[in-house]
Amino acid sequence: MTCEMPGPALSAGEHSALIPPVTSVRHTPGTTPAPTLAELTTLRVGGAPAQYLEAHSEEEMTAAIAAADAQGQPLLVLGGGSNVLAHEDGFAGLVLRDARTSVVVEDASGCGGVTVRATAGVPWDDFVHRAVVEEWMGLEALSGIPGTVGAAPVQNIGAYGAEVAGTLASVRVYDRERGRTRLLPVGDLKLGYRTSVLKTSRSETRPDGTSWGATGRYVVLEATFQFRNASLSAPVRYAELARALGVNLEDRAPAASVRAAVLELRRGKGMVLDDADHDTWSAGSFFLNPVLSEAAAATLPADAPRFAVRNPALATNILDPGPVVPGLVKTSAAWLIARAGFAPGYGTELTAGRASLSTKHVLAITNRGAASAADIRAVSSAIQQGVREAFGVELEPEPVVLAP
Repeated sequence: MTCEMPGPALSAGEHSALIPPVTSVRHTPGTTPAPTLAELTTLRVGGAPAQYLEAHSEEEMTAAIAAADAQGQPLLVLGGGSNVLAHEDGFAGLVLRDARTSVVVEDASGCGGVTVRATAGVPWDDFVHRAVVEEWMGLEALSGIPGTVGAAPVQNIGAYGAEVAGTLASVRVYDRERGRTRLLPVGDLKLGYRTSVLKTSRSETRPDGTSWGATGRYVVLEATFQFRNASLSAPVRYAELARALGVNLEDRAPAASVRAAVLELRRGKGMVLDDADHDTWSAGSFFLNPVLSEAAAATLPADAPRFAVRNPALATNILDPGPVVPGLVKTSAAWLIARAGFAPGYGTELTAGRASLSTKHVLAITNRGAASAADIRAVSSAIQQGVREAFGVELEPEPVVLAP
C-alpha cells in the first residue's frame, strides 16, 4: 500500500515562528472558588450563580447533571463563556464547567490521517495551536475563536471560510433525557450554519413539558476529530484571508501562515480576547448572517452580498465544503447593519456610554466597562428594529440569553 502525504513537513523555522495559543477562556478553572458570571463570560456581565461546580472527571460531570435534573434545578454547562449574555441577578441554578483538558491521539495511520479525541474543557485555541504544530490539517482558519472544544460542535463554529464540521468525526454526550452517555457520529448532528442538534435541543420539550433551557438535552463530554496530516492548510475559501495571504481562493498555504494571518485579522477587528481592549469585551459576532429564501433575497438591494448555503453534513471529505442547498441564500449581517445606518461605536448615547457596537466594525456589541444586560439588549434591539424597517429582515442574536 502506498500513501501520498498532502504537504511537506514544517521546517524548524516555521515551528519557531508559530504563534502560541491566545486566550480562549477568560476564567481558568481552579482560579476562583465562586466566580460571578461577569468573571466567567467574555461580555463581562452577570451576577453570581446559585451554585458553581468545576468537574474534574466524567463521572463528576454526569453525576452533577443528573442531580440537577433530578432536583429540577436550572443547568448551565459553560465553556469559555463567549456566547452567553447573563443577567446582573445571576443564575438561579447550577453553573457547571468541565475542567478536563485531555487530548489523546487515538490512531495515526501513517497514510496521511490521524484520529484525535479531546475532552470538552480543552481551550479551543490551545487545540488549534496543537493541530498546526502536529500538522493536523483543517483547524488553522479557526484560530483565535474564544471557547472550548465542547462548545465547538454545538454551534458548528466557523470563521474565514472554515467550520468545525470539516474535521469533526463524532461527539460523546450525556443525554439528559435518557440519563446516560451516548456516542453521536457526525452524521447524526445535523450540522449547519452555526447550528446542530446539540443547539436545537435547547428548545425541545422535556418529559415534564418544559424546555431544556440554556443547556440542551445533550451535554458534550468529548469530541473526536479526523484529520489529514499536512503542513499545508485546507483550501482557502474566504476572500479577505486569501488577500492577506497573497493566494487565490481554493489555494492552500502553510497552515502556520494561515494561523498567523487569521489572528492578525481577528486582532484588527477586536476579536481576540484582550483585557485592555474593550472592543474584545463582547460575545463576538452578535448576529447570525441571515439565511433567506430566494424570494426574500431577491427583495434586497442589488449590491447586497449573496452567498450559497452549503450542507456540511453531506461533505465527502475535509476538502469538500458540502453541496449547495437549493432555494436558500445567505447574506451579510454586517452589510445589513451598516446599510441600515448603524456605524461602529453606535449605542453610546443609548446607554450613557456603557455599551456600544465595536469601534472597529458593526458585528460585535461591546461592554465599554460598566454595561448591564439591559444595555446590551437595548443596543441589540435598536439594531434589529433598524434592519427590520430597512430591509424586512429579522436579525437573529447568536448568544444564549440567560434568565436570572
